[in-house]
Amino acid sequence: MAYSEFDVLGAETRLGVQVLLGSVFPPLAPTPVPAWLTDLLARGSQLRVESEKARNEFIVAPILLAVRELSGNAVTIFSGENFDIDRTAGLSGEVDFLLTLSPQAPVLPVIRSPVFVMVEAKRQDIAGGVGQCVAQMVAAQRFNDRNGRPNARVYGCVTTGEDWQFLRLDGAIVTHETTRMYRNDVGRILSAFLHAVNENAALAAA
Repeated sequence: MAYSEFDVLGAETRLGVQVLLGSVFPPLAPTPVPAWLTDLLARGSQLRVESEKARNEFIVAPILLAVRELSGNAVTIFSGENFDIDRTAGLSGEVDFLLTLSPQAPVLPVIRSPVFVMVEAKRQDIAGGVGQCVAQMVAAQRFNDRNGRPNARVYGCVTTGEDWQFLRLDGAIVTHETTRMYRNDVGRILSAFLHAVNENAALAAA
């Protein structure tokens, strides 16, 4: 079994978590959007952005690069990496995107301190990607536990590029945001990512 084979019920049953509707973030004011990101997204919108690869290249990756820039390079972005944590539990396979806290000193680019996992929705089906996202969040939580960061808070997101569905993992509880964000409100999407990054940076420094 791999991440992509999990649905919500399977994640709850096999991984011992509970998925509940709620608010993932406090009220967020939109973050000013860098001019380069506005321009790049506008250019991308003129293309036929239908495949998963195209959405990653023209929508998702630029937004994540803006998150890295706005956070002062506090996060490292991994794309398409193998993230094998526990094969017996089905926690293995590739992650679409994984954001980790950046180490203070230059080190080899390996996964450390994951704080955000992102799943590209298949066939534009957000709901169908939630189970996979939950499984990857649990894997990130176990990775952090094993590497001395048991207090880290793991966030997740399933996106079509246009629609963005956020989640948060606390212990064995996954909070599933009741409302989605949309690409035309990219400033709020940036704020959601920055909230998660800043919160985890503060926890790591405590």
